[in-house]
Amino acid sequence: MNKDLTVGKPEAVLWSFCLPLFGSIIFQQLYNLADSFVAGRFVGEDALAAVGNSYEVTLIFLAFAFGCNIGCSVVVSQLFGAKQFRELKTAVYTTLIASGMVCLVLMAAGALFCTQLLQLIHTPGNVMADSKLYLDIYILGLPFVFYYNVATGIFSALGDSKTPFFFLAASSLSNIAVDILFVTAFHMGVDGVAWATFLCQGVSCVLALVFVLRRFRKIETDGKAAPFSWPLFRRIAVVAVPSILQQSFISIGNIVIQGVINGFGSSVMAGYSASVKLNNLVITSFTTLGNGISNFTAQNIGANKLSRVKSGFRAGLKLVWMLSVPLFLLYSFAGQYLVYIFLDAASETAVATGVQFLRILAPFYFVISAKLVADGILRGSGLMKKFMVCTFTDLILRVVLAKILSGVFGVTGIWCAWPIGWAVGTVLSILFYRSGPWCAARQTQDEL
Repeated sequence: MNKDLTVGKPEAVLWSFCLPLFGSIIFQQLYNLADSFVAGRFVGEDALAAVGNSYEVTLIFLAFAFGCNIGCSVVVSQLFGAKQFRELKTAVYTTLIASGMVCLVLMAAGALFCTQLLQLIHTPGNVMADSKLYLDIYILGLPFVFYYNVATGIFSALGDSKTPFFFLAASSLSNIAVDILFVTAFHMGVDGVAWATFLCQGVSCVLALVFVLRRFRKIETDGKAAPFSWPLFRRIAVVAVPSILQQSFISIGNIVIQGVINGFGSSVMAGYSASVKLNNLVITSFTTLGNGISNFTAQNIGANKLSRVKSGFRAGLKLVWMLSVPLFLLYSFAGQYLVYIFLDAASETAVATGVQFLRILAPFYFVISAKLVADGILRGSGLMKKFMVCTFTDLILRVVLAKILSGVFGVTGIWCAWPIGWAVGTVLSILFYRSGPWCAARQTQDEL
């Protein structure tokens, strides 16, 4: 069901909208964690290292899908808030066409250059073949990744966070079952893990698109919507391109860091692969909630209700900090048991690596969560230059410091680069948020 986020108490509206998003986060992470879990527990440490190594490359492709999601979602949210329903439909059709073209280009590039990317990050010879196999299958499923992301962005823009949750829950649970089936019953290795993901993503994508189109038929417009619009394409690109660049550079930065980590051997790679999945669960949770805040912000800016944006920031901050407390305690004091989820006959080095990574980063979840809430507002309001400054500052610091500190403190120096980048980026994001027009807006009656 479509939901207007411009009416009602901002905190109640935002929390009601974001709670299903949080449920989606859990199942999205189950989806991502399943491959590592099955590879590490049922195939071996090298298989886990291969999946983790390939994951950093797949993030480049996900960056483009995420950008299409955000570009469409923000613009559609603004049009929905302004009640411009014909333009809303055209914006969606425009995104579907543009996303298809981008996807085709990426599939061709991936097929031609994925081996070179793996070599670029110094992939060890004992995991090269499995890393390449996993990536080849993943690239075949890119259309499913793209269109599923666009579909979920549309649902969120219309204020519906529940429908994507149901799709993701079913798909994630199926992915775990099919992963285990292919690896244990059919005696497949890394290829079984990859094909399971391919199949489950495909089913989710088709169902999501069917439901989006059915939802669209129920939205009445004052005339037929055009199938494509260059002005709307440019408007979407203004948000999408910086988001793609942000995620792409983060992915490239992660690949550079992965290359530094690979120099310490496959045991360190396996420990990092397990712990970074757990860390990504947290960051993805905060990012997804930030996306929800972007939708809330965009709808209210479209409706010219600026004071609600300020209330949304306070509500979002309260939400992510409540989430940070249990995650900090869990990762700080039970990190060893969590790492063992992914590693069966793990070496002492792999376990120690994963535990140390989590203990260094966990206290700073309170910092990065505040940044991602502020970033959500900057993105939802279309302030993409400021958004990119915050993101690139964080990323550049993390990459440069990881390379420098690794030479002095070994792998411990790499982990210390994260909190420093997060802290500096957060200060910038908060300062940019406080300079926005919503800070001077008066409180509305429905906020009292």
